[in-house]
Amino acid sequence: MRYLLSEYNRYMAVEYAHRWAFGRNPVYYDFENLGGDCTNFASQVIYAGSGVMNYTPVYGWYYINANNRSASWTGVNFLYNFLVNNKGIGPFAEEVDVKYVKPGDIVQLSFTGNQIFNHSLVVVSIGSPASLENILIATHTYDRDYYPLLYYNWLAIRFLHILGVRRPST
Repeated sequence: MRYLLSEYNRYMAVEYAHRWAFGRNPVYYDFENLGGDCTNFASQVIYAGSGVMNYTPVYGWYYINANNRSASWTGVNFLYNFLVNNKGIGPFAEEVDVKYVKPGDIVQLSFTGNQIFNHSLVVVSIGSPASLENILIATHTYDRDYYPLLYYNWLAIRFLHILGVRRPST
């Protein structure tokens, strides 16, 4: 299958993050009481910037309703696996050093270690050059916007830079 490559709309992603950082879009279920809403929120932000989902069973990235969604829509490690391995329709990313982070990208934190990441955050602002000291994030579960990344205590951190979006060719 052939795809059309398009840019990830970072402006739309960040605008969505600001709009819903302290609220819940009624289109999506709130998973806060079912393990957390952080990756659901991050996926919504990515969708706002990409405009396309990947409906591939098991390994895709999509949300139809609370009971019909991919594991990657709401699971921290599943979202990582989708973004860095996606060769089909939808957004795709690479894990990068902090200096390559841009607004609209995703930060994932591990509070337990052992390569298990527990929290997804959306980058909404960075200084120049980007560094741990000047990244501000938005997130759900503990709702935050324009929140300094350095206020978190983590054992491991990774940065997902969204490279673009593949769309079906018509």
